[in-house]
Amino acid sequence: MSWLATPSELRERGVMGLNRRNLDYLSGFNDRRAYPLVDNKLLTKQLAARAGMPTPALLHHLSRQYEVEAVREHLADLPEFVIKPAQGSGGRGILVIVGREGEYFVKSSREQVDLRHIKRLLTNIISGLHSLGGRTDSAIVESLVNAHPMFDSMTAGGVPDIRVIVFQGYPVMAMLRLGTRASDGRANLHQGAVGVGLDIRSGRSIGAVQDDRAVTQHPDSHVPLQGICVPDWPALLRLASRCFDVTGLGYLGCDIVIDAQAGPVLLEMNARPGLSIQIANGTGLDDRLRAVLARDSFAPTVDERVAFALDGLGGAVG
Repeated sequence: MSWLATPSELRERGVMGLNRRNLDYLSGFNDRRAYPLVDNKLLTKQLAARAGMPTPALLHHLSRQYEVEAVREHLADLPEFVIKPAQGSGGRGILVIVGREGEYFVKSSREQVDLRHIKRLLTNIISGLHSLGGRTDSAIVESLVNAHPMFDSMTAGGVPDIRVIVFQGYPVMAMLRLGTRASDGRANLHQGAVGVGLDIRSGRSIGAVQDDRAVTQHPDSHVPLQGICVPDWPALLRLASRCFDVTGLGYLGCDIVIDAQAGPVLLEMNARPGLSIQIANGTGLDDRLRAVLARDSFAPTVDERVAFALDGLGGAVG
């Protein structure tokens, strides 16, 4: 699919723009009172825990500057962990530590950082440098997910995740996000990660992009990106579908990782998911959203909604 097209041609192909997303779907299906549940990652983890949904373990939580000075003892026995701002967005302020070498912490990119670096990051997070709207924030320290071994050769550090767009509880589009050296191992497309479009029926790869350009192999490992099949696909879609039930948000993005032992694990949710997923999939969201709206009634159970997705969304997936 060529993306060098006029606005009318893109609309004919079902490509949704930001204005349409904001006016028709965010405003129409998302109650703003529910936004804090997903904008604050700590609240998201607490919500998921009450619902029995698997998430990375919360190891520590800092919300005051004076707590930063005591962080050494909290990290002393942790060989690996992730630090992230509770109200961050776009992957900003996230630090992934995969090991220790003496007094140094080893990032997913294999770069070493010291305790001063971590303290400075925590200070910046709490001051709101990485938060939505620059608000005072808190820092989360959570366990590092051990990704399924099939992803070992596909990424330059970090843990790959799967972004699923869920509409009224129906998974409608998905992509695998792979970290690169350019993204410092983070699975964030805006920072240079690779997005691999996934067939919603099977979890198989159907195309890939980096910086909105089509690619056929990972830029660092040179591993081909064709023929990927994400494991535990129906279970992953069920976890994504449940996010609608626990938040009430009709249009959201769910970020899920495949843990080597635990299977699909929820990382976070996003009430304003970006639209680059359409480029990775080589098709627009509009037909799939319309297929859900065209149903006589919305299915009440997760299994019914996932079955509709696995069956191609009533023919919307060609």
